[in-house]
Amino acid sequence: MKFIDGLPKSAADETSATNSSGAEYFWNVPTMAGIPETTYARSGNAHLAYQVVGDRGPDLLFIPTALTPIDLLWDEPTVAAYLRRLASFSRLITTDLLGVGSSDAVSTGDLPALQSWIDGLIAVLDAAGSECATVFATAESALPAMLLTASHPHRVRSLVLWGAFARFSRGPGYPFGMPGPTLSKYVDAVGKAFGSGAIADVLAPSWIDHGQRRRWWARGERVSGGPGYFKQIFDLYMRSDVRPALDSIQSSTLLLQRRGDRHVCADHGRYLAKQIPHARLLNLEGEDHMWFAGDADVALDEIEAFVTGRRSVAVSDRVLATVLFTDIVESTSLAAALGDEAWTSALREHNLVVETHVTGWKGKVVKFTGDGVFATFDGPARAISCACAIRDSMRELGLTIRVGMHTGEVAMVDNDAHGIAVHIAARIMALAQPGEVLVSEAVPPLVLGSRITFSDRGHHELKGVPGRWDVLAVQGAP
Repeated sequence: MKFIDGLPKSAADETSATNSSGAEYFWNVPTMAGIPETTYARSGNAHLAYQVVGDRGPDLLFIPTALTPIDLLWDEPTVAAYLRRLASFSRLITTDLLGVGSSDAVSTGDLPALQSWIDGLIAVLDAAGSECATVFATAESALPAMLLTASHPHRVRSLVLWGAFARFSRGPGYPFGMPGPTLSKYVDAVGKAFGSGAIADVLAPSWIDHGQRRRWWARGERVSGGPGYFKQIFDLYMRSDVRPALDSIQSSTLLLQRRGDRHVCADHGRYLAKQIPHARLLNLEGEDHMWFAGDADVALDEIEAFVTGRRSVAVSDRVLATVLFTDIVESTSLAAALGDEAWTSALREHNLVVETHVTGWKGKVVKFTGDGVFATFDGPARAISCACAIRDSMRELGLTIRVGMHTGEVAMVDNDAHGIAVHIAARIMALAQPGEVLVSEAVPPLVLGSRITFSDRGHHELKGVPGRWDVLAVQGAP
């Protein structure tokens, strides 16, 4: 990986979209004669900017990177031509993720977690009237797209990932990621270059010029946020890890990447192709990372065939979920001390409070376990917040609980959840001390960037579960 300083720059100055033979092409999409109107979807108190253009095929949700906000995409003729191509065979929905572009900003002290981005994507689909869409996500934006597909399979028909990665940093079982010290320098270099257009020399070397395109690129960076803010958002992306979600992606997936990509090395794509069950990897020639640089028409041909060719896979009953178990500490002694009638009343109040909190945090009570609850959530951030709220409410009732949770794939059958993820969560709960909320090692990477903090509780063998697991305790949650 080369840093931004000192990289060779291309003087190529293409002014129109061309196919591989050099001939210009244009797509007749009357509804896109001008720049589309940007409107807003609501996710809680947050506003998500999105556009809808075209009506010539299935819904296609396009999520560009933070460097190319949707309100500026149409100002560059080549990029606008490629967007028109996408809208020629779909109803194209474009959106800025929360925190970038025309969507609501987030203060640098309260960065959005992956769950916030997923919630925003669902809000955009709802606002656009899309029950199910193909999702086309590029680079860092592929992280929430993969989690959306795994946790809400009924909303994603198929998935197109461009220059994607499950995690960017090196780690156990992931030797081709960037080493930690090098990653820190890389993030610093991006932060220093931000707003100048110099980042394009790494991400689109064959496409960028020294004139209009560079000015357009630099303006897109500045519209995305200030250098300090963007650096923190970029660092959040670079340190996220969605590997636990990959084998839960049920939708057909097309992976596109360039062999010489200077930002995301080819091994990232090969890893995704191995881990996502119904994935096909297509390697393209060139060094450009951005989807609209290089031989973009070849990629668009593949995307059109994929989106319109009905290469779907039947959706199974398996879904990525965060499984939560709670347990009342010393419940047997309490029952004996209170007597049957008072204990029954206490349990009734306990169940009511738990159900209220779980529902309020958009979870689902699978079953009450006598002196606790078994519940599922579509994301770990909400599960953690719910667990802490339940724990605090129980203290007001004079009860102490312990909590354990894990994020993994479960099978939903007749309103019940099954699978190894359920057993892992239950075993982790059994390790918790009174009043403690414990999570598996799969959870922290999925809430990176939130205000949730953890402390180490060591390595443990979980009964009936292969291997040893890192367990962590929740120290602080919003």
